[in-house]
Amino acid sequence: MKFMLFVLPTVPASLEDRKRLRPIGRNNERYQQMLDELRKLAIFADEAGFDVFATTEHHFHSEGYETSVAPLLLYADLAARTKRIKFSPLGLVLPSWDPIRAAEELAVLDHLTKGRVYAGFARGYQDRWVNVLGQQYHATGAPMDGSAVDNHNRRVYEETLKVIKKAWTEEAWEYNGEYYKVPYPYEEGIRRWPVAEWTRTYGAPGEVDQEGVVRKICVVPRPYQNPHPPLFQPFSVSENTIRYTAQSGIVPWILVSYPPDFRRLCRLYREVAAENGRNLRFGRTEEEAVALFRDTNYAGFYHYFGGFGFAEAFRLPEDAEKYPPPTMLPQSEWTVDRFRKAKYAISGTVDQVKREIEELKTLGGEGDLEWFGWFFDQGFMPWDEEMRQIELFAEHIIPAFR
Repeated sequence: MKFMLFVLPTVPASLEDRKRLRPIGRNNERYQQMLDELRKLAIFADEAGFDVFATTEHHFHSEGYETSVAPLLLYADLAARTKRIKFSPLGLVLPSWDPIRAAEELAVLDHLTKGRVYAGFARGYQDRWVNVLGQQYHATGAPMDGSAVDNHNRRVYEETLKVIKKAWTEEAWEYNGEYYKVPYPYEEGIRRWPVAEWTRTYGAPGEVDQEGVVRKICVVPRPYQNPHPPLFQPFSVSENTIRYTAQSGIVPWILVSYPPDFRRLCRLYREVAAENGRNLRFGRTEEEAVALFRDTNYAGFYHYFGGFGFAEAFRLPEDAEKYPPPTMLPQSEWTVDRFRKAKYAISGTVDQVKREIEELKTLGGEGDLEWFGWFFDQGFMPWDEEMRQIELFAEHIIPAFR
């Protein structure tokens, strides 16, 4: 089993300080404190044996939570300070990116780190910034409800990922898609290229035709890893997403936590992957631990993610009658007991955590999971407690599942 440390880069502050120093996201002293914590976390995770250090991509977070505006730049800094750990955005929100720029920047980072990169791509769900940065595609945040808006976001995501893969794997290529065209304009080609003979002689074959018109492009560099960095997609809830990732060779990070539903989606992924030629295997005192969870991870989720409908990940079978879809679980249902019952939160003694992970790892005897990602709440608990949690995990949990 491989282990990921997943962090939402958060400007460290109490709720009182966030209000007093608003907007704390623009407070340089606190932002530098956050960078220092992230560097220490990455170095310790590297030494402790974690395989991947991952963060989100989000923008405009003046409140200081998830201030992860340039994950690839951050990873370049962290990679220079570490030895073996790999890095992954979870994920670059493709409806807000030019796909060729994303392909180029990830390929450069792949070279700078000599292959210590996973490419994580997401659809984006926060309208505040996806609507602004995704305006070239008229894309908005994905409501994940199967609506026309949701389906448009999905089509943009899937097409831009297709372009990224072409940029990584083909020397000279063209593309005539619904949202993206290469060259542009596609039918006429690019006619103002005075050094056509230079490109015909030294560039990729087929870029320029005999009339000097650019008909294809060649994106450089190709990734360091062959054919490209492994792909992740966060955070999967629907069967549509599981099917897509299985068909596309992407590892999904499944947000659904209730074990029977989690197992069902894992089985679906394995079945669809097999249909596409990939045969896979699924890869303190209790009271003190629960109190810590209530005051840190749970508090952050309750105050923040409740507004985005993340409670859907914590559904239990008995919710079907009381809150039949598309009725969303209300935030009042976000309780510590529900988090633990649904297995979204694993809190307890070291032995309890081992047993819980073992149950998830084996999926009830159906095969082993390959990855375990720890959603780590940097910035909401004291630094000394953050280090204590990672030390316990590194000493007792990781070795038990190697």
